[in-house]
Amino acid sequence: MSPLRMAAAAASFDRDLEADFTRIEQLIGTARADEVRLLVLPEAALGGYLADLNGAAGTPPPLSADGPEILRLARLAGDMVVAVGYCEAAPDGAGQLFNSAVCVTGDGVLGHHRKVHQPLREDAGYSAGGRFAAFDTPVGRLGMMICYDKAFPESARALALDGAEIVMCLSAWPASRTQVAPNLHQDRWKRRFDLFDRARALENQIIWLSANQSGRFGSLRFVASAKVVDPGGDVLADTGVRAGLAIAELDVQDALATARRSMAHLRDRRPDAYAVGPTAGRPAPELNSSAVQRQSNGSAVEFGRVGAPGPDPHPC
Repeated sequence: MSPLRMAAAAASFDRDLEADFTRIEQLIGTARADEVRLLVLPEAALGGYLADLNGAAGTPPPLSADGPEILRLARLAGDMVVAVGYCEAAPDGAGQLFNSAVCVTGDGVLGHHRKVHQPLREDAGYSAGGRFAAFDTPVGRLGMMICYDKAFPESARALALDGAEIVMCLSAWPASRTQVAPNLHQDRWKRRFDLFDRARALENQIIWLSANQSGRFGSLRFVASAKVVDPGGDVLADTGVRAGLAIAELDVQDALATARRSMAHLRDRRPDAYAVGPTAGRPAPELNSSAVQRQSNGSAVEFGRVGAPGPDPHPC
């Protein structure tokens, strides 16, 4: 297969949707000029993140998953595949909000994810999602997660077991607020951010695209550090602590095959040995002969269990 040129963005976004769309259009234009086909933008790129994490901050403007803003985003994407974070209004009109990500191309929505793991007091404004599921796109089988989701190994493992070749992590990851470092390079939360990115790529032998907010919003200072990580855990491109695009090119299938040639982590798993509690010792369902099980029906994948129904159905 031909190499895929991909990019992850570090950029600043706020409550001004028109300004956000202008910035998104600029980033897409810059990426397109560099022949990028897959672009990942940060969590809450449409409307900005929370101004603080004390539980009292207002949420971004809620948008419908099939509303005009998402259609506008798809038009901007055109022939590219683009992932963007936004505040989703529940389709039933019950007033629930979700911290969500959508993946689009000019033809429409390809995939959707609601943030599952909520740090600190994010739950004061958002409801939690309930599943991780990969989806097919013109550039391969992709998965998405949002920020704190990546702190849990099961998140990326579920996507890898569902056949994701590339996982996109959209973040609004701030610097430490209790041990403030004068230099963001020395910040302990930045170190964690970088460590999670490399670990999730390596342990699942997948390509990892990590986008993040940059600059400041409210009381939060973001660490930027957008990057592309290969299946061996090596960082191919990184914006550092500044805004920009981390761009890299890989032959996806070749990179995956090379990483999995001798020690294939998904193939060599022992779910029967990981169980705790009343299920300990029971044999786990077998994966098919390939290292990565692809679910043609799009069902969710629980840690160590393939084909479990997801509690968070979504039309996308």
